[in-house]
Amino acid sequence: MSDDEPLMTVTTEHLNTGLRGIPVGTCLTSFVTPTEGVHYCGYPVADLAHLPVEDVIYLLFEKELPTSEQASSFRSNLSARGSVDASVHPVLASLPRSGHPMDWLSIGIHTLGMAETTGDWKDDALNLVARMPRLLGLIFRYRDGRVEDIPEDDLSLGLVDRFIRTLEPVGTDVEKMREVLNAYLVLHLDHGGGNLSTFTGKATASGKATLYASMASAMNSLSGPLHGRANQSCLEFVLRVGTSEPSEVERFIRAELDAKRPVYGFGHAVLRAEDPRATYQFALGERLCPEDPNFAIVRTLREVAPRILAENPKISNPHANVDIASGTLLHHVGLTDPEYYTTFFGWARVAGIGAQIVDEQTVMRSGKGVPIYRPKYIAEGQTARRL
Repeated sequence: MSDDEPLMTVTTEHLNTGLRGIPVGTCLTSFVTPTEGVHYCGYPVADLAHLPVEDVIYLLFEKELPTSEQASSFRSNLSARGSVDASVHPVLASLPRSGHPMDWLSIGIHTLGMAETTGDWKDDALNLVARMPRLLGLIFRYRDGRVEDIPEDDLSLGLVDRFIRTLEPVGTDVEKMREVLNAYLVLHLDHGGGNLSTFTGKATASGKATLYASMASAMNSLSGPLHGRANQSCLEFVLRVGTSEPSEVERFIRAELDAKRPVYGFGHAVLRAEDPRATYQFALGERLCPEDPNFAIVRTLREVAPRILAENPKISNPHANVDIASGTLLHHVGLTDPEYYTTFFGWARVAGIGAQIVDEQTVMRSGKGVPIYRPKYIAEGQTARRL
């Protein structure tokens, strides 16, 4: 295709449709196909889910998987960046516990940015990636009122282990928690360039707001029930189902549809098959928690819901998406409050959005960067007036 060949013709039918399907730029980190789902720099994400999350973050920023030497150097690099400024503590202590954890996360990111912003897009992006485990662990602790004897951050640990160390979970299989969280993070790191939170973060950065302000705006976009908070809603949906008996599950789903309520955990804007991220998590659940009652429910939902949803010809993809099993796995390893699940999504997506902001601001247009976003809106129902 030549540089001046149009990708599509925009008509009035495209107006007021949320820019769906309208090309606005290019993405160097990831893409999505209808049958194989998300790819990171060309690799199907399910092929990467077993890798340490640090290696996949390296891939998003450097566009290649690290050698063993590069992986070790990158971990040391993140460790050197991981210290969280002490000013975060009094800010978190002042926040109302009734606020949603995503609001806490946005404020926490803003606080980190006010404490230190270098102005270098990549440095700030990697600094935030390195500080997220401690920030999120502290958010858990302050919201739970467990503020005494918070352990010192051990920067020699990996990202997941630093979160677990700060959290100090009780009565939990830490090995399972580590594996579930690592897989969750890898599976959620990035998702093309046009999802709401990524687009919001890049649009904010295009006005030369700081990386931290841009990422806070992305987290605010992610917090909505039609975007990142869907994984919270999905576990709440599973808990409402309450049984893994197929006929009862079918009765529940049909009742939800009759009441015009959504069936969470199914469907995807691009995919036309089961999301490979869901397939990976189902396999992980069969290995780690096959007897978990909530996992038994999602196992039945996987079989029953697509058949029922496919009865509606308007539903082009009735298959399971990434949200169907993720909350159940988090719940199994002791992270039982679904209000926090979107913060894990945000933790992961900081890396992908950060890498895309770096690309847009330092790589695109031969290094000049993408200009400020300024879409055109057409006046409607208005005429010129004079007083």
